[in-house]
Amino acid sequence: MTPDGVDSHRRIQANLKGVRALVTGAGSGIGLATATLFARCGGDVGCNHLPGDSAARAAIDRLQGLGGRIVPLPGDISSGEAAEAMIAEGVDDLGGIDVLVNNAGASGVREPIPFADLDAISEDLWATTLGTNLIGAFNCCKAASRALRQAQGAIVNVASTAGLGGDASSLAYGASKAGLINLTRNLAKGLGPEVRVNAVAPGLTRTPWTENWPEERKTRSIGNTMLRRMVEAEDVAETILFLACQPAITGQTLQVDCGRMF
Repeated sequence: MTPDGVDSHRRIQANLKGVRALVTGAGSGIGLATATLFARCGGDVGCNHLPGDSAARAAIDRLQGLGGRIVPLPGDISSGEAAEAMIAEGVDDLGGIDVLVNNAGASGVREPIPFADLDAISEDLWATTLGTNLIGAFNCCKAASRALRQAQGAIVNVASTAGLGGDASSLAYGASKAGLINLTRNLAKGLGPEVRVNAVAPGLTRTPWTENWPEERKTRSIGNTMLRRMVEAEDVAETILFLACQPAITGQTLQVDCGRMF
């Protein structure tokens, strides 16, 4: 058992030999956990990261040799042109795409902003948050749609319980994730039946980003869960793997929140 009570031996795995996945924001947190899991299961993984992010690139390079092939794919997905070029490079290097995981996200803040503090929500915060979390995900879906249709593949978007009315780091973040949940449902209609589209909505997750959250807020959030713990990045990665593989599920958003009660 891990210190948080998670049995590390009871983990979801799959045979992904021959599967070509592309994960955005793969250099840390949930994205890195997802790329790691897919690689360990034998998949070939295109790992997107921001250009010039040396820490993310180093983390991705350490995945080499885990199982399948690892292909670093720098690119800022908030730019439609950059996202299209990055996806095209991934399709070329991987020989196609079977699974697209839209994980790249931005909060725009180091610590949560109370919902009542409207003055703290700037236009730049809105632009940064929506540009990555919502528009960036759409950019990647649009650019990868032809390859995914050819492969009869799957898209998994990483949303958040913030998009379902839960705690959010800001009004902008909650709105961006609510938009992503809506986008997931409508893309499932638009790209089906060839492509399945689903989302995961994690609760408070242990990542480098949440390390800066106030302890009082984290304690309160954990106390509002049935399992009395934070979500681990690996928990979310395994749910992404499940949604990528399960052929009868589309248009759904699956909460991974340790049983949040309110």
